Amino acid sequence: MKAYTINPQKQELQEIELDIQANTVYTFFSSISIDDLTTLDKHTIHCDIEAISKGKEAFFLGEQLIVGDALIFGKNGFEDVDVTIPKEELASLINYEVSSFYKKTLALLQTTDINLYSVFEVTKNSEDIQLNTEWVLHIFNIADKKTKEYFLDELQKAIEIKKDTLEFMQSMAVLALNATE
Repeated sequence: MKAYTINPQKQELQEIELDIQANTVYTFFSSISIDDLTTLDKHTIHCDIEAISKGKEAFFLGEQLIVGDALIFGKNGFEDVDVTIPKEELASLINYEVSSFYKKTLALLQTTDINLYSVFEVTKNSEDIQLNTEWVLHIFNIADKKTKEYFLDELQKAIEIKKDTLEFMQSMAVLALNATE
């Protein structure tokens, strides 16, 4: 099956052929902890959940923050198929320039078991909103310098006292949502 791999450390996009088996994705990453992202139309982006704790490089695929290597298959319903997006088009969506805020945050998160894409729920004005850590990082990344420093300082403190990282992200999400009023 025709697939693409993205290696942010080498800043390399490659087309590969894989013989699909039940464990192909897990074997590719040498891990059983895999995230499947569907932000690319008619494709699935597979990435290693443990990439943050392994200190892997981050990159953006469109607006999607991805840490570590990515493996991309086409998707037809629930079935993996050959990728259909042209390599040049996919390459145009990749951005290896990651801000210092993201780099510092990911370095701090390296000692946690946080998953960027696990959904959590927060409430604003009696409305339940589903968000994830990636959204929180995005919002604080576009904030002013002082707000970014506040986030990083509070994250450092939370990690030092071993506060639940997901709980911390939820509280930061509430702050971000309340700032939009």
